[in-house]
Amino acid sequence: MQFLLPQDHIIASELKADAEYRTCANASFEPDWMALDIGPETIRLYRAALEKAATVLWHGPMGVLEFDSLAKGTFAIAEAVANSAAMSIIGGGDSVAAVNKSGLGRRMTHISTGGGASPEYLAGKELPGLAALSDKQQVESLTLPSPLLALNT
Repeated sequence: MQFLLPQDHIIASELKADAEYRTCANASFEPDWMALDIGPETIRLYRAALEKAATVLWHGPMGVLEFDSLAKGTFAIAEAVANSAAMSIIGGGDSVAAVNKSGLGRRMTHISTGGGASPEYLAGKELPGLAALSDKQQVESLTLPSPLLALNT
């Protein structure tokens, strides 16, 4: 499994639509500025990795979706995931909003607003809703159609 971290960011001193934005590498992060989106080098790195990926677990947007100028990284990654051959598992309300706002939600394999439940299930933790179902056959018939839930079978 590979975890990728941003190499550069779009930064600003304040969170406003008309704020001054800059691109900076991790090493040149300006004091009192905040990272609000991923930068172009990170987009390139993530796209290259997504071209080779078999499975993508995406939890959380890359930037601030409320401002178009800070959603470019998220939309670029949504496009790369949609264009990849990978099984894509999108988890969490903000992630769902991101892929739907990009117009690419229908091209994802599985989308779940259960952002906290998805990683817990993948980690093997017991989910109360599934635990409440006592009939194993009933649980299997409930979970097997979902690509997210079929990962552990």
